[in-house]
Amino acid sequence: MARPLRFRYSPESWSEQRVRSQLLGPLRSNIGARAVSPEYGVTGGWETHRFEMSNDDVALFARRDAEAYWMGNTETPQALWKTDKFGWQEVPHQVSRWAQRELLAALYEDDPWLADYPYLSWYFLPVFMSKDGRESTREFFRSHAAGFPDAGRREATRYVESVLKTAPLDEYRGVMSGKLGTSDHVDRVRMSAAIGEFVAAKLLTDAGYDVVPEIEVTTGHSLDYRATNGETNVLVEVTRPQPPNTRAASGPIAAVRDTAETKTSGQLESHGGGAVLFMDCSSFRDDQWAPVYGERPDVRHRPAVVYRVRPDGSAEGYTKGSVPLDLDDAIDLDG
Repeated sequence: MARPLRFRYSPESWSEQRVRSQLLGPLRSNIGARAVSPEYGVTGGWETHRFEMSNDDVALFARRDAEAYWMGNTETPQALWKTDKFGWQEVPHQVSRWAQRELLAALYEDDPWLADYPYLSWYFLPVFMSKDGRESTREFFRSHAAGFPDAGRREATRYVESVLKTAPLDEYRGVMSGKLGTSDHVDRVRMSAAIGEFVAAKLLTDAGYDVVPEIEVTTGHSLDYRATNGETNVLVEVTRPQPPNTRAASGPIAAVRDTAETKTSGQLESHGGGAVLFMDCSSFRDDQWAPVYGERPDVRHRPAVVYRVRPDGSAEGYTKGSVPLDLDDAIDLDG
């Protein structure tokens, strides 16, 4: 499975003739590439190229002096096979900005409705335009309402847009956007779990905490977040149970308990305790969530927060054990 889009860096000089012979030529022979004029200009003395393939792949190339950058959701020409890869924030800003504008234009041409959600489009651009995941990741929002049951496409996408604007995760876009995956098919369970991590970050932010993702612990595992403020420093692990109609569990309470058991006997057990478990039941319909919220079953890990968020931004839930986080401003825990 291909990874989210990144840049390849070539520390060499590239003439117009070399571009045509070593990049365009092989791509034209293999997949019907053609050179087209880039839609946007770029500052800083860069010469830019855009290649479009007969299979709707696209590639971008920026060069100046003795360096060049390549990005594409297509095959890589042999002349660039041994080049190093870099993230969006690791390349010159002019190149990153130009590539972003070119790819967003292509994204909006294919899926015009995404233009109403510019922040989401920007954040997930590395997967929305990836080689294998460009169809499945867009389909997840378009036809599966980002994993929220009984919700429309626009309602759910509008909510995720607000989450991305609120949660301070721009700095971690490279690793976090990749959580949505670049599979060639919609994996609703995994993709919904990824959205659950973003939702958790928003809840923590709304509660007044600073969040940092992907915290490595001494066991070799990574926990999802560290939440801090002036008095608190807490590790948080997020999990999203599958709704019972998609799993072997006999009902919603069993689904919650089984998911907690799996997480507790794995990552959290290895960690040795201390982390707060966030159980995000946002994939549950109203009738599936009601018995969980009503009975408030134990989830075999303490401290834990069990909650459900709706695309209107409302969140309700309950806690187990002594949770060292004040979440009253983010989740209704009084019901």
